[in-house]
Parts: sequence; structure tokens; C-alpha cells
Amino acid sequence: MAKEAKKDPQEFTVEQKLKTLYQLQTALSKIDDIKTLRGELPLEVQDLEDEIAGLNTRIERIKSEIAELKTSIATKKVEIETAKASVAKYKDQQENVRNNREYDFLSKEIEFQTLEIELCEKRIREFTEQEEAKAKEVDSCTHELEEREKDLEVKKNELDEIISETKQEEEKLRDKAKDLETKIEPRLLQSFKRIRKNSRNGLGIVYVQRDACGGCFNKIPPQRQLDIRSRKKIIVCEYCGRIMIDPELAGVNIEPKAEPKEKPSRRRRLASSED
Repeated sequence: MAKEAKKDPQEFTVEQKLKTLYQLQTALSKIDDIKTLRGELPLEVQDLEDEIAGLNTRIERIKSEIAELKTSIATKKVEIETAKASVAKYKDQQENVRNNREYDFLSKEIEFQTLEIELCEKRIREFTEQEEAKAKEVDSCTHELEEREKDLEVKKNELDEIISETKQEEEKLRDKAKDLETKIEPRLLQSFKRIRKNSRNGLGIVYVQRDACGGCFNKIPPQRQLDIRSRKKIIVCEYCGRIMIDPELAGVNIEPKAEPKEKPSRRRRLASSED
């Protein structure tokens, strides 16, 4: 038997379009409920992952700075040994000078090399202090990183548990929503999604509740209610912009408002008391 050709969404009646839209809204609302069940966990997991990545980058940067400081310290130590060798050489040469000018020149060189040694030793102390401070910073960041990784593991386990419980249901709902979207003309679907996005509660289509919009609860004029019940055209709430349908199309039974009991008039009460 040949498979029946899929009907063009534009060929659907307004009633069929509204019913399909409401079914889509129901599926999407259930998906929203599942997301609400997860709460802030996905955001908390993302924040922790970003923080951990930032801490790892910071630790690597500080370790790189420590390595540079170690290299600088080693370089200064070499410079000290070179300067000491120069001092020893100049002192030996002083013993064999031929005149005061040569002696003064060598004395200045010895003085210069001695100052170089003192400067290098000062730099080594500074670099060592910086290295120790950065090493403490690495320890602090590493400790913080371990704490964040523990927090992330706990949050991920919580999230994975919730996802595993709702994954199958969510997949079914998403498949249903995709199928329903193919039955709605693109322009109407786009308008519905825009309305839903702008709605605080995520509702793009609502049914009339006690003569009022089910989204913003503003009163609907009687003629407009008749238009909604006729299902001949798509009616949008003039206050909140949501698409409106009648409860029967949504499959909802709205209990009629209880009529207030009429109080007996004073004349009737008097007549009753005379009897």
C-alpha cells in the first residue's frame, strides 16, 4: 500500500493549526519543567569548569614565571663567579704594576667588579623572595583547584543523575516537538516562538479562563470570545500578545462560576415572618 503523502501545513484549517500549536506548547512546557528540575546545576557546572580552567591557566603562568626567576638567579650566580674571577685577576696584576696609573686603573676595576657582585647578590635576594611568594601562590591556587574539582565532581554527579532520570522522557518530547513543528507553517511557527521567548512563563498560546486571557488574565470582550470559540481565525491577546484558544480545543474543562445566591428582600422576609 502506498504511503499517504504528507499534508502541507498551509492546507490545515485554523482549528487544526491552533490544536497543533497547543500540543507543541504542551510538549515544550514539559521540556521546560525538566529543565527547571535541573535548576541552576548546568550553570553551576559551567561556572566551575570555567573557574577550573582559569586556575589551571594561572598556575601554569606562575610556574612559568618561577622558571624564569630560577634562570635569572642562575645567571646572576654565573655573573658573580665571573666578577670574582676578574677581581682575583686584577689583584694579581696589581702586584706587578709599573706605575701608579696602572695601579689606580686596576683598583677601579676591582671596585667596579665588587659593586657588580653586590648588585647581583641583591638581585638574587629579590628573585628568591619573588620565587618563594610565587611558590606560595601556586600552593594556594592548587589547593583552591582541588576544592573546585571536588565541587565539580559533586555537581556533575547530581546533574548526571537528574539527566539519566529524565533523558528518555526529554528525548521523546523533543522528537514529538520536532514532528509537530513540521505540521505548522513556518511563519506561524516563527511568530509562536517569538511570543514564547518574550513570555516570562514561556507560554506562547493559552486558553481562555473565566472570560479572561490565560496568560495575563485581562478580561476579553464578549465578541472576541465568540471569535475565539468560532476557531475561524487566530486571535492574539491585545494585552500580552499570546495566541488564545477556547478551553474545549485545549481539552480543558472549566467549571462555571457559581452564581451568587439572591438575598431575600426585606418585604419577602416580613411576609415570611407574618406567616
